[in-house]
Amino acid sequence: MKIGAQRISCSVLVLPALCLTAVALVSPALAQIAVSANDNKVVNIDGVNKIVENPAPDNATIIDLGVSPPKVLGQVDVPASVVGPPQSVAIAPDESIALVVASTKIDPADPKKTVPDNKLSVIDLKASPPAVIATVEVGVSPAGVSFSPDGKLVLVANRGDGTVSILTVAGKTLTLVGKIALGDAKSGPCHVAFTPDGKQALVTRDGDHRISVLSVDGTKVEDTKAYMVAGIRPYSISISSKGDVAVLTNQGGGQGDTDIVSLIDLKKNPPRIVDTVSVGQIPEGATMSPDGSHVAITIQNGSNRPKTHQAYNDHGLVMVYRIEGTKLALAAQAKVGGWGQGVVWSKDGKTLLAQSMLDKSLDVLSFDGKQLQVVGKIKVPGGAAGMRTVEK
Repeated sequence: MKIGAQRISCSVLVLPALCLTAVALVSPALAQIAVSANDNKVVNIDGVNKIVENPAPDNATIIDLGVSPPKVLGQVDVPASVVGPPQSVAIAPDESIALVVASTKIDPADPKKTVPDNKLSVIDLKASPPAVIATVEVGVSPAGVSFSPDGKLVLVANRGDGTVSILTVAGKTLTLVGKIALGDAKSGPCHVAFTPDGKQALVTRDGDHRISVLSVDGTKVEDTKAYMVAGIRPYSISISSKGDVAVLTNQGGGQGDTDIVSLIDLKKNPPRIVDTVSVGQIPEGATMSPDGSHVAITIQNGSNRPKTHQAYNDHGLVMVYRIEGTKLALAAQAKVGGWGQGVVWSKDGKTLLAQSMLDKSLDVLSFDGKQLQVVGKIKVPGGAAGMRTVEK
């Protein structure tokens, strides 16, 4: 279904001693585009998630991460959701379009509740101004979405019905061509990530605690029935550009216990979990650096709990781990905004953006291989819920 173009509103990038107003999109040759999906339906008030009455539209903030400091280019209204992993956004390899999935929406029968959604929106990044050009209905509560390395295929993990949707891509047109079931409807597919050769994809399943291995041959996608078990509620997953390892977060039971991040050896057949490290309360997002040498993890760290809770902290964390063969070694960490979600890297691996749902902002961090420091903040018009760049 086609929908009308949306007007982009201005935003402000707040950095030390500097204020930058949003500008028109620059040439893709000069930019590295990051897209932050922002949810206006849900807020956290002293540890309790509440539905906003008559909320402003959800939206996406478009950012140039290829300049220093990163520059906000504009916003476009688009359905989004904090429910599900922060890989609810995907960008085509040529940066022509971005995809945003919405796991929930306001209940038409009761505006004080949310219900599952099934929408995937297509944003034309080359339009002036960028605009939502199409909406595709996929499965129930779509959570994670990824392009294949060649940009010709899209997979969507549908958390609400235990499936993965398969879509072909021709230019800026997406066509739903199939769906595969993974376990039962409660298996909870959260995110799906392609290997760099495009021949496999890994799917995290937080409902039954498995990571599935899919085979990919053109538009033919099949469940190999091979799976791994890492920890409780596997969630976000990111695969190295080298194709040798993947890293995933395990969210645990959400009771204030220390949770874990796991490393998968993709050279094994089938792939296997070979290392696990404790990281603190509720690791959310995981993103490998462009060269595959490090992985960044967002940790909620009790920041979304009531202030009286024994596990409460007034900040989230970003932790960067070095990949040492098939082992994870902590390189650096930094305090960031609360209720952390997605995290992305600049192409040179020196700048990161980390989302804070609680603060409606993105922390800008610098990384030199040893130290990780917050150097600025980007305010966004909604709870920062999901974020991606092109992953190569």
